[in-house]
Amino acid sequence: MFDNLSDRLNKVFRDLRGHGKLSEKNIQEALKEVRMALLEADVNFKVVKDFIATVQEKAVGREVTESLSPGQQVVKIVHDELVDLLGGQAEPLQLGGKGPAIIMMVGLQGSGKTTSAGKLAKLLKKQGRRPYLVPADVYRPAAIQQLTILGDTLGIPVHPSTTDQSPVAIAKNAVQVAIQSNYDTLLIDTAGRLHVDETLMEELQNIKAAVNPSEILFVADAMTGQDAVTVADKFNQDLAITGVLLSKMEGDARGGAALSIKKVTQRPIKFVGVGEELDALEVFHPDRVASRILGMGDILTLIEKAEEVVDKKQAEKLARKISRDAFTLEDFLGQIQQIKKMGSLEQIMGMIPGLSRMKQMQNMPKPDEKELGKVEAVISSMTAEERHKYQIIDASRRQRIARGSGTQVQDVNKVIKSYTEMLKMMKKMKGKMGGGMMPSGAGGGKKNKRKRPKGLTR
Repeated sequence: MFDNLSDRLNKVFRDLRGHGKLSEKNIQEALKEVRMALLEADVNFKVVKDFIATVQEKAVGREVTESLSPGQQVVKIVHDELVDLLGGQAEPLQLGGKGPAIIMMVGLQGSGKTTSAGKLAKLLKKQGRRPYLVPADVYRPAAIQQLTILGDTLGIPVHPSTTDQSPVAIAKNAVQVAIQSNYDTLLIDTAGRLHVDETLMEELQNIKAAVNPSEILFVADAMTGQDAVTVADKFNQDLAITGVLLSKMEGDARGGAALSIKKVTQRPIKFVGVGEELDALEVFHPDRVASRILGMGDILTLIEKAEEVVDKKQAEKLARKISRDAFTLEDFLGQIQQIKKMGSLEQIMGMIPGLSRMKQMQNMPKPDEKELGKVEAVISSMTAEERHKYQIIDASRRQRIARGSGTQVQDVNKVIKSYTEMLKMMKKMKGKMGGGMMPSGAGGGKKNKRKRPKGLTR
């Protein structure tokens, strides 16, 4: 999402190299480019003006520390101000108090409220809560059916709303059902309009008065830029929203909404939708997003995603197989499937320091998700024996595998070559580590115990 902005900012910082001190002249020249980059990213004009003034005040005349070059010093100042602009720190949902916690999902039609309600319900269920989905949009065709289907897919109960009921009555009835059935969190999917109108706001105010929600989350389409900020400000004035959920952050948006909405509404961004899948919802961490914008990656989010998809027992089993040179094509397939669960390759690259900048290079090809699909298809078309003994895959077998996977023989050759290259790399790593690739708890003693690097917290 922030690729263009990130590319522009990194060019500005590269141009600052070579200066011994941050003078007013070179700072002003750099900030002129930063200002243009932010405006082109559709950031609110007043937000840009205040941001630039703050950075300039902190940067002009500051001596470069021994560990930082002038460019790095400006990056640090800009990073710190971006973190502050985005909200400072992650803001959790406030779900305490007596009775079930109630979350109202509000926003314009097409912003992604219904899908976001399903994603948030899945996230809360994973955290051990008992969510209850409540369709309260009786106007949009099939809105109730859409949320019902989402609930069935997720295994989450959905209130049996009908279009002849009033949204206020639906919300009240849902609260009573939740109390009787011991559901601890209600997510009310309210109606939207193509634009803000008095009728919509009056209905939302009536629902709010009837159920006293713990949270009112404004769902903003990140693709709409400053328009989303203007609408969010209006919803906040009329409803006193408690937070923002930015949907479609994985799209081709320029980032203006994310960088403006907190400053304008004084309400935190709490979640971001990063894909179409129902598990593609992340807690919004201002410091991590600022790091991604400046091309520094986001290792903590990458670690969290890896921990979600990697089974510890399977990881230990795999480590033992690697130590015995028993890593098979079956294991190779399993690793690819785990990588796909973590998100798109482009998202993963954006979280790795260094790679996030490499992908912005003109000659750097974008990662092709279809290639992973080809690898899966090729290995899935092999017999169990072939997956465990790749040496037996001769020319005739390669032709059969290609036909079965809908690929070419060259594709089969590529998969086998990639796998054998990985085997060679593993042997080299094992040699450098003295064979000690066994993880902690997998049969080793104190020598195998891995320590967490100092300063790395979750």
